[in-house]
Amino acid sequence: MSQKIRCANPNCRRLFLPDPRVKGQRYCSKKECRRVRKRQWQRQKIKNDPDYRNNQRDARQCWTEHNRDYWRRYRDQHPGYVQRNRLLQRERDRNRRLAHLAKMDPLKDISSIKPGSYYLIPAKRDLAKMDALSPRYFLIPHSFPFLAKKDSMDVPSFYGLGLAKKEAAAHDGKNYPLPRPGP
Repeated sequence: MSQKIRCANPNCRRLFLPDPRVKGQRYCSKKECRRVRKRQWQRQKIKNDPDYRNNQRDARQCWTEHNRDYWRRYRDQHPGYVQRNRLLQRERDRNRRLAHLAKMDPLKDISSIKPGSYYLIPAKRDLAKMDALSPRYFLIPHSFPFLAKKDSMDVPSFYGLGLAKKEAAAHDGKNYPLPRPGP
């Protein structure tokens, strides 16, 4: 006697008894599951079989030639589709226009950055900024204000704490206290 298996369709996943005549059956007999299985098979066939891919392309072209006014008729019969498409197209156009605007002062948004480690990802190349920042950012905690004295930091010495040690040695202790080492 066969054992029940779970349907491979992620929207179904019900237990079913496979047909013993069908080896490797993974989908149940529900109509939706048969459609999912057929779509999966067609995707794999188009991907792996150039003859099948070309035949599908030719059939699609033939259908398009015989039904040139299909989309015009569809839009005439479905005014809700036309209205929704117009609204979405306006939104896409607005986003496209806004994407090419240049920021005059990108530093205004820096106050929302919290201290921590970040990955720097290059911005879109067509976006122009008047005062673009260098790709090196150092967020300085409140407890180490002496690190902020330099206008530009030398990266190797900063990571090697050479800069931090020099500043700590030159610290006078009057303007702000140095943090004490932890326990």
